[in-house]
Amino acid sequence: MSGTRGPRVAIIGCGLGGIAAAVKLKKKGLTDFTVFEQSDGPGGTWWDNRYPGCEVDIASHAYSFSFLTYDWTRTHAGQEELQRYTEHVLDRFDVRRHCRFGVRVESATWDDETARYEVRLADGTAEPFEVVISCLGLLSRPRYPDWPGLDRFEGPKFHTARWEHEHELTGKRVAVVGTGSTASQVVPAIAGKAGQLYVFQRQPGWVLPKDERDFTPRERALFRRLPFVQKVRRLFMFWKFRMLFKGYNPHGRTQRKILRLCHEYLEKTVEDPKLRAQLTPDYPWACKRPVLSTGFYPALNRPNVELVPHAVTRVTPNGIVDATGVERDIDVLVMATGFQTTKFLASLDVRGTGGVSIHDTWKDDPRAFLGITVPGYPNFFMLYGPNTNGGFSVIAQLERQAEVAARTVATMRRKRFRAVDTRPSATDRWVRWVDGQIRKNTSSSDGSCTNYYHAESGRNVTQWPKPHGEYYLLTKALPFLGFIKVR
Repeated sequence: MSGTRGPRVAIIGCGLGGIAAAVKLKKKGLTDFTVFEQSDGPGGTWWDNRYPGCEVDIASHAYSFSFLTYDWTRTHAGQEELQRYTEHVLDRFDVRRHCRFGVRVESATWDDETARYEVRLADGTAEPFEVVISCLGLLSRPRYPDWPGLDRFEGPKFHTARWEHEHELTGKRVAVVGTGSTASQVVPAIAGKAGQLYVFQRQPGWVLPKDERDFTPRERALFRRLPFVQKVRRLFMFWKFRMLFKGYNPHGRTQRKILRLCHEYLEKTVEDPKLRAQLTPDYPWACKRPVLSTGFYPALNRPNVELVPHAVTRVTPNGIVDATGVERDIDVLVMATGFQTTKFLASLDVRGTGGVSIHDTWKDDPRAFLGITVPGYPNFFMLYGPNTNGGFSVIAQLERQAEVAARTVATMRRKRFRAVDTRPSATDRWVRWVDGQIRKNTSSSDGSCTNYYHAESGRNVTQWPKPHGEYYLLTKALPFLGFIKVR
């Protein structure tokens, strides 16, 4: 222990999860922590993703921390505003002095004798920490396709999470592969520049308008002068999601209502009947991640935009070939192909009791108690771990996970525990319960849709199967049942 300040803590990642962990530790009076971030600044996914049109699809007052009101300019913040928000929180809570940017953590190895982790950095140095909190995020490692010929394409090619802004798209023939949430933002942002834009769709998604807009000066003044109004608006949004969540029952009335709204929006927005048919899914709403976009459908009506309703099979030096064998000549290839969402801690080698790697423990089936801790890995916590995605606002989920970590570390300081671990039986019960809840809703998938939720084991390892309120209560009540004192 580090005197009265408590255990020394390493926080890996300075996205919104890492910031939440830092603030919650400080609120507990725990100040002996370091935040390691491989990028040159804070923000995590909002630092990496800078593609045209990049914007959150959850309303700003909900996609933000509960402990701080903020003068948002838009109903749904764009990347630049979200980046400014992370900087603001860092400075508001004096976290920046704890941060080390441009430093990548490669491994954390537990030593039973000293009850510490050796945290090894990419430069070869190592530092001891009693506690490690991983905040690597779910959307941090881009998923690159394995199309034959991709490496021989002669034009610019890049993933949306690694957008190369030096390439001018004006008048060019551009292919965007993917029609998920990211593509639905990129397509309308570049459709007016490209000479010809091909949008490759492996499978359509259900789309509803996001209705994003700037707040009026009067609205912003109201939120600034009466902060409780912003808090009430936030609570109302969470309540609305509870009502919407009933739609995750594939046989319920809310599911039918949402599908009707999706069909009506499609009919009203897309002009060509053939195109409407190509954009209509044949699976329940929320089987894939629902798309909220006001500009995607109108962009597809443009004469220079063509929807290709087929998967990509290969790439040629100057073109791209779809599943029907048709090749289209292109100048620029944009891959909106998502992330390696089921590869938790993919960039970090965590070794627990006996030197066992967490990846060997999981064997492609990641699981954790409350999505936060894993038996056999004392004093190690994850934010945005298995089965914690969803619940409406991931920021709220991250806050709950950060609170569990901070409370546990504070208890270690108060009771002078050197190490705490997780009961395997508690983890097993938790995973069985989560799996049972998932089987009741559309995110379980019956094979009619593809999504990013399922690991190689076949389990849905990413999604939280309830609204946020249930997770809030469980993270308050259950940790003392799952954790045990080791020494």
